[in-house]
Amino acid sequence: MAIPNESYSGKINRKLLKKQRIIRVAAGREPADLVLKNATYLNVFSNELCQGDIAVAEGLIVGMGTYSGRKEYDVTGRIVLPGFIDAHIHLESSLASPREFARAVLPHGTTTVITDPHEITNVMGTDGIDYMLQATEGLPVDVRFMLPSCVPATPMDESGATLDYRAIDSFYDHPRVNGLAEMMNYPGVIAADAGVIEKIVAAQAHHKKIDGHAPGLLGKDLDAYVAAGVYSDHECSELEDAVRKLQRGQFIMIREGTAARNLDALLPLLSPRYYERCMFCTDDKHPNDLLELGHIDYIVRRAIQGGADPILAVKAASHNAARYYQLNNRGAIAPGYLADFAVVDDFERFQVQMVFKKGKLWFGDDYLREMPLPAVDPWLVERAHDTFHVRHLVVDDFRDQRRRGVIGLVDGEIVTTDNGYADHVDVEQDVLKIAVIERHKGTGHIGLGYLQGYGLRAGAVATSISHDSHNIISVGTNSADMALACNRVVENRGGIVVVRGGQILAEVVLEVAGIMSDQPLEQLNEQLERAKDTAFSLGVSRGIDPFMTLSFMALPVIPTLRITTRGVIDVNTQQYV
Repeated sequence: MAIPNESYSGKINRKLLKKQRIIRVAAGREPADLVLKNATYLNVFSNELCQGDIAVAEGLIVGMGTYSGRKEYDVTGRIVLPGFIDAHIHLESSLASPREFARAVLPHGTTTVITDPHEITNVMGTDGIDYMLQATEGLPVDVRFMLPSCVPATPMDESGATLDYRAIDSFYDHPRVNGLAEMMNYPGVIAADAGVIEKIVAAQAHHKKIDGHAPGLLGKDLDAYVAAGVYSDHECSELEDAVRKLQRGQFIMIREGTAARNLDALLPLLSPRYYERCMFCTDDKHPNDLLELGHIDYIVRRAIQGGADPILAVKAASHNAARYYQLNNRGAIAPGYLADFAVVDDFERFQVQMVFKKGKLWFGDDYLREMPLPAVDPWLVERAHDTFHVRHLVVDDFRDQRRRGVIGLVDGEIVTTDNGYADHVDVEQDVLKIAVIERHKGTGHIGLGYLQGYGLRAGAVATSISHDSHNIISVGTNSADMALACNRVVENRGGIVVVRGGQILAEVVLEVAGIMSDQPLEQLNEQLERAKDTAFSLGVSRGIDPFMTLSFMALPVIPTLRITTRGVIDVNTQQYV
């Protein structure tokens, strides 16, 4: 930690003393701060399990062999692995505060995450980036940032801010910023749109990474996208798509989250031929999944159960992401690397039993050290709790006799189909009204359309989680319940509401920018699961997540049909239907 007003010579002297001690401990002339005795550990350089004590001093691994330390833990019979890295996630999608997120994932061996704060940035502009940087400072899970590239996602969307490269450029100087986040506006890249390309050029001028987002892109369009300088992709749901991008030099993030689950399709990538250019990510991870299934450890476990070589799977969960993001002191158990360890029982069960961060035990034997409370500027806190500017909505706002496009849901996917047109709700045919209400600037814009495949048979659902601009999205069988649900979301300063017959049946309050909660994760999860059960009781198909599925219906960069504040749009043609 930096010392206030420390002179340059003072800083050099302090680091000199630290380095000299590291050398003395490594050479065995002084006891280590920590020693993991009798360890079986993964050597990511030789792709084998090795044995020996692991010595730690000043938060770094200093040697493996035979050591003694001030604190020692016998890990006989266990396997010590590098701490896991989530290569791409939106922390806001956990619906919890960053502190609660860290409390949830640390016991699962995650010690570093790469986050794209574009959810809160679409609501608060650059204030959202500042909020997340401050809210993650000092947590025992290192939170690295990729700056949002598409705010809004496309010019056809309405968000709380519109950011060009100048708005985000100064953030590249922050020590925890690693690059430009997923370039979702791939049509803009392919068209060489000046505003889009400026962001790529600016990131490259800072020698930063640029992540991609281009589902199904192929041929010369894919070549143009990669040639522009986009280095990765996490949107592959089919092996052929992933191999095509990998052959063009992109790194592939194998995604297994709550909304999109691509591990089974992409498992063949975890082979000697491809694995070095593969990483794991979750993208979006809801509270119940974090509490019940786990995080990156869950993906590794599933991969091993699916037949992947455990060593290759663990490298995809740690070493490969560290190399890609140039986190040169992470992702390996070797001298000079951070002492970030996930200690598991074995490769068959793959249960995390101990987690160390920079040589400090944070989790072990059902013990979890208390999370520090980051200090966030009070003005930013107030700003994050006041993000709704919407007039009171009435029934007539949702009534419409015109023919509108019908968005078709696809089981298990966030892509949709074009299901033609409708001019009224037809519950028997599972055709429901869907609406998006602009909530940032009080424009009064309300986009209307229809949704098929959701299953709701009575009432309405509304949520302020609506990727990526996070306007209010609602689906219902009647206009009155839709108006009530949306008004309640505004009263709560954000969240999820389930309504039937003029009665509020369930709600989840998300008062931080309308997308996160101040509550403990367990309490938040209870509310969310209760709301899900209520939605299911009203007929919502049990094969989908009632709220996460709905939240993606307003994302105008995922084919085929979506809905914005101006109506239903065909993503492929970028035309309203």
